[in-house]
Amino acid sequence: MNPKSLTTRWQDLPEQVIRRLQAEKLRHYLRQVVLPFSAHYRALFHQQGLAAAAIRSLDDLQRLPFSSKMDLLNTPEHPQRVRDFVLIPDRNVLAHRPTTILRALWHGRERVKNGFESEYRPIFMTSTTGRSTDPIPFLFTQHDLNHLGLAGKRLFEVCGAQREMRLMNLFPYAPHLAFWQTHYGGAAFGVFTASTGGGKVMGTEGNLRLISKIKPDVLIGMPTFIYHVLHQAAEQGMRLENLKRIVLGGEKVPDGMRRKLAHLAGELGAGETDIVATYGFTEAKMAWGECPGGGDEGPGSYHLYPDLGIFEVIDPKTGEALPPGHPGELVFTPLDARGTVVLRYRTGDFIDGGLVYEPCPLCGRSTPRLVGNISRSSEVKEMRLDKLKGTLVDFNQLEHVLDDAEHIGAWQLELRKRNNDPMEVDELVLHVHKTDGVREDKLVRDLNNRFVAKTEIHPNRIVFHDADEMRELQGVGVQLKEQKIVDNRKLSGADRVPQQPAAEASGRASESIEVAV
Repeated sequence: MNPKSLTTRWQDLPEQVIRRLQAEKLRHYLRQVVLPFSAHYRALFHQQGLAAAAIRSLDDLQRLPFSSKMDLLNTPEHPQRVRDFVLIPDRNVLAHRPTTILRALWHGRERVKNGFESEYRPIFMTSTTGRSTDPIPFLFTQHDLNHLGLAGKRLFEVCGAQREMRLMNLFPYAPHLAFWQTHYGGAAFGVFTASTGGGKVMGTEGNLRLISKIKPDVLIGMPTFIYHVLHQAAEQGMRLENLKRIVLGGEKVPDGMRRKLAHLAGELGAGETDIVATYGFTEAKMAWGECPGGGDEGPGSYHLYPDLGIFEVIDPKTGEALPPGHPGELVFTPLDARGTVVLRYRTGDFIDGGLVYEPCPLCGRSTPRLVGNISRSSEVKEMRLDKLKGTLVDFNQLEHVLDDAEHIGAWQLELRKRNNDPMEVDELVLHVHKTDGVREDKLVRDLNNRFVAKTEIHPNRIVFHDADEMRELQGVGVQLKEQKIVDNRKLSGADRVPQQPAAEASGRASESIEVAV
């Protein structure tokens, strides 16, 4: 089969054909693009005794070493380490390739030169958000931007967009993937897109004013910010009858958050509203969408682009590749990227339904799919709940507990030291906004029972806030990402938080409950 079929028929090829064509494309990509022009991988392959010709099937991908965020961090010994991952072409290598000579004879040298400029010259940059480390830049060439638009166009198709729709992009304006994937995807798909820049640029009120003028069919943005926008819209008595779809990215989307957003959309006069999640990360330089309208079957799966990259699911402890349908850590390898290129990148994200190749039961597309919930290893934190030992707490689970809970809207989990003493044990403070007239003591008991059922711990305190206080606490319109989990345990001395922070003092704290293991 023609290798181009991987692109022209990306959504209707069987598994065996996809895997064979991906292996062929990876082998060619390594031989012609990565190894000649990547300082990092040229040295790594030489040290490991590897060659592009060794990739005969996708199973051979396991012979390549993993990459991780740590490999990209600058160090005193390597202050420009991330530069080694940027493809820097050698003019002599390109000039002496037979294909270059033939194209120059046929089209002229100037056209060939301009083509290489478009393919290899970095002209755009996104970066990681820098929550746990310094932001890491990822460079794009025009070749990459074309792929960013193509990935966005496909994402819009998978999510059920139509050209006559009006879309509002509420992602924060920043050098981060989500905003630009939406921007370039909207342009490539050909749909009207108005970008607000999120809360930091126009504020919640500015977003609401534009929503009332545009009357969008689709809102796309981060779950927490869209929740705040829709909640405030409901408080102001706005009507959004045109709203048909809410597309979410940048954060996990638990089922409870989907239900809350659908309920708010109903309050605003919308009919049945699809809540659709996307998955993407800076290192891949693209994002993927899930099918809308899962209904009783639950959320749809994330539809992948087999011509642009390869996903593996591995055992996070052994690093061994797992069969289709098995849960594990996601690993990504690009197939046609330029600019910054990272192979076999360990995302630290875990998929509980694995990677599958069967046709999607919702849309019928035959393309690799990620099934189930995605959680992040960075949200598993150690808490010293007594003075003898530490306990690992999975905050991915706690997010599901809180988003699935009735009677609460926005929330924040705060980790801190008892009495703000760095030598004391850890405390967990839950800040919540109560959405209806349920009694606070009843809600406290229900939340504690939910915590114990999932994690065997209680919050030390539960503090109730009104909607404005919660918006301030989460940093809506101030932070690029709303703060749902805050770790204040490292603050000490002059930076130590007061025993009764302003946000807590303004709220109403339940009686103190000791953490139980």
